[in-house]
Amino acid sequence: MTGYEATPESADFLYGTATGIGSMPYTDARAALSLIRQTLPLGPHWPQLPGRGSAEGFVRQHLSLLEKMQLLHSTGDSPVFCDQEGSWPERLESFYRFCLQAEQEQEDDRALQPFALPTEAAAGFYALLGEKGVTLPGPLTRYIKGQISGPLSLGLQLRAADGTAAFYHSTLRELITRTLSFSVRRQVRDLKRFSLPVLIFIDEPALLAYGQSAYVSLSREDILACLEEIVVAITGEGAYAGVHCCSGVDWSILFDLPLQVVNFDAYSYFDSMLVYSAELESFLHRGGCLAWGLVPTSPEVETENEISLLQKFNQGVGRLAKAGVSEKRLREQYLLTPSCGTATLNQAQAERVYTLTEGLRQRLADE
Repeated sequence: MTGYEATPESADFLYGTATGIGSMPYTDARAALSLIRQTLPLGPHWPQLPGRGSAEGFVRQHLSLLEKMQLLHSTGDSPVFCDQEGSWPERLESFYRFCLQAEQEQEDDRALQPFALPTEAAAGFYALLGEKGVTLPGPLTRYIKGQISGPLSLGLQLRAADGTAAFYHSTLRELITRTLSFSVRRQVRDLKRFSLPVLIFIDEPALLAYGQSAYVSLSREDILACLEEIVVAITGEGAYAGVHCCSGVDWSILFDLPLQVVNFDAYSYFDSMLVYSAELESFLHRGGCLAWGLVPTSPEVETENEISLLQKFNQGVGRLAKAGVSEKRLREQYLLTPSCGTATLNQAQAERVYTLTEGLRQRLADE
């Protein structure tokens, strides 16, 4: 994607803040937003609510246009492309007409409407938009955070008609990436209604697959190209881009991208970042923000507290500093999150995750 020139300015307003990853164990969007309002005053996000049904799940939430155009057939949680059907070329041509219109009419929001999140697939998103001027954002809010599924993660979940992962097919990979790029542009424009900076996380848990023997044919170049297209779509709309991974991955891939934020699971996979200390130092040197997923989104959250997590943060800073990363930058250019989404927890555990995240932020600010 080219032609979007509204590159955001410095992301230093993100430093020292806290936000959430996305998914929550609620079916009532207002209840989810109430918790977010209480615990994340600086960086509220819109909640993903997969408990409401598969339409709000990680895989299907951003794919409604492909389903409506009969390019993708959903069977439960395992959507399959219709790329062996006789009318596939005509359907593909129709899809690219939508894309061409969106590119040619960049300033017209109506051209992006086909790529908007459907109301039935994003109750938390539309509930957040409906709270403008009421209770969100609050007086302390620095930015609004959104999220979108990553192209690799979707491409390995979705299937071609022959049963293979869609990411291995160039046409299907492009379909997924194009859809996400236009969808995230529309999301940014909607969130800009609050007249605050917008931060978007690309949720890419499947990056873990790169380098594993079972995925030996995954290309670093293909992964980078897909992610970069979405990052450019985000920053081209004047928003800020981050990537969230909740496992130990090849972090050099993300540090090669023009990102403002890299979010890692610092609770369970901290050691994976030590391997890439030189790349991390370069990222921080150019103003990047390292988002520490320090609050566990597992039953372990019941045994942790603000003091124990503060110790983990300080120990982590010390270890990275010994590996050659500037301690000053680590202590200034950070953001706090849970280690992942909270949808797999019960509501009481999710509330503890959010409360600990904000409590840890306050303790670090006090230091």
